[in-house]
Amino acid sequence: MPMDLHQSIFVAGHRGLVGSALCRKLAAEGFDRVLTASRSELDLCRQADVERWFEENRPDHVFLVAGTVGGILANASRQAEFLYDNMLIHVNVIEAARRVGVKKLLYLGSACAYPRLSKQPISEDELLTGPLEPTNEGYALAKISGLRLCDYYREQYGCNFITAMPTNLYGPNDNFDLESSHVLPALMRKFDEAKASGEAQVPIWGTGSARREFMHVDDMADACVFLMDNYDKAGHINVGTGVDVSIADLAETIGEIVYPEAELRWDPSKPDGMPRRVLDVSRLAALGWQATIELSEGIEATYRWYVENGAQRRTHGERSVVSSR
Repeated sequence: MPMDLHQSIFVAGHRGLVGSALCRKLAAEGFDRVLTASRSELDLCRQADVERWFEENRPDHVFLVAGTVGGILANASRQAEFLYDNMLIHVNVIEAARRVGVKKLLYLGSACAYPRLSKQPISEDELLTGPLEPTNEGYALAKISGLRLCDYYREQYGCNFITAMPTNLYGPNDNFDLESSHVLPALMRKFDEAKASGEAQVPIWGTGSARREFMHVDDMADACVFLMDNYDKAGHINVGTGVDVSIADLAETIGEIVYPEAELRWDPSKPDGMPRRVLDVSRLAALGWQATIELSEGIEATYRWYVENGAQRRTHGERSVVSSR
């Protein structure tokens, strides 16, 4: 049954990339009871606070899209933090949702939870079939536990908790911090800063050979609402475009949009991460949903947003590196 426009909906992580896009989507669709809470108002890592908030607000639906995220550098250097934070967040929210009788919850995993050498394109059945990518193992383990926890709650308690596995996302409100960002926003910032300073070269981690799939976050928000209305099964479902590009091609595309004169300087001493990651999205397509925003179109729109708003997303004292995550 589709969500009622007047039911209360909690977007956990509303200031993040996916959460902010979801809030825009829900507002555009006419939902008038969207609940949000900043970290100063609700620390999702604190069980008692989460349970108290749910008791007081009793949302009908929950989009659990909060988490500690980052690119290859952040993942590799902060494994304990990524595992700890993300485990606490989903454990606390999922249990609180069960206690107050939330009608439906959607939890987002991450495509990096699939094995490093998954068969490509990656189907949902590839989960837990092989070793994980070492550079993001902590984050991947947390996400796998969240996916499984929702299935167990469905089985043991009868909760209508569903899960989705998104591909690499980008768009407005992305993280452009070079210490922790993913490859697309990091590249965008690097090209923009090189353009502003007149630098001829843009340094980039890796060889450029790794292949990744990228989807605009507005498509992701649309898919989340679609799944909340149309998906009611155990087991996660992939969300992506089904199309991948090499990091080298991605860098060239961003360079042409931001700073065509720049020369790319690759650093093969740095890791590429998982060799290839593109999702098999046939199950989602069979339900009637597919992405609509082309990569070049999405990059152009994101860069326009970055020029207008990106400065407020930056921090000082960051290393000038770009990851291929």
